[in-house]
Amino acid sequence: MIAIIDYDAGNIKSVEKALEYLGEEAVITRDAEVLLQADKVVLPGVGAFGDAMEKIRGYGLEEVIHAIVAKKTPFLGICLGLQLLFEESDETPGVRGLGVLKGKIKKIPSDGNLKIPHMGWNSLHIAKDGKLFAGIKENSYVYFVHSYYLEAEEEGIVAATTQYGTLIHAAVEKENVFACQFHPEKSSDVGLTILKNFISL
Repeated sequence: MIAIIDYDAGNIKSVEKALEYLGEEAVITRDAEVLLQADKVVLPGVGAFGDAMEKIRGYGLEEVIHAIVAKKTPFLGICLGLQLLFEESDETPGVRGLGVLKGKIKKIPSDGNLKIPHMGWNSLHIAKDGKLFAGIKENSYVYFVHSYYLEAEEEGIVAATTQYGTLIHAAVEKENVFACQFHPEKSSDVGLTILKNFISL
């Protein structure tokens, strides 16, 4: 069973539908016991960094997330879910992220020509032989919606990058923690393959 963390964020149902389409039992919950017993856990979401962290803390989920990661349960952050795993964001200075991974979320620089938010399909450079990207070809296209991007502190955890005004760390993998800035559940066959790879861990 795959548990999807419910902290009142947007875009949770589309992740559930994609997992069910792939034949997985998926449950949306904020019940600590269910989350800790799940085979795998997903932290999805769209929205603002500060609001999301306030809700995660308000629901007592910060400790639960750290416990899940410590148990070595495969864990996948998607979009805002990737950003929350890191330490801080330019979007809400002074608000601590989950700090599961080291790095900062920065505002995408605008030169006046690039539309912000970055919304639409962009190609990936596969930076390392990551588990999520097994069977994914170089320059495959995935779907992004974001105004802020990850700059990971540890280069070695970066599994894929993309270019949009700057070099964006589009996916990371470290031990049992995986995260994508893009939306695999909205990225057609490539995204479904990425989700399948997560399911099969």
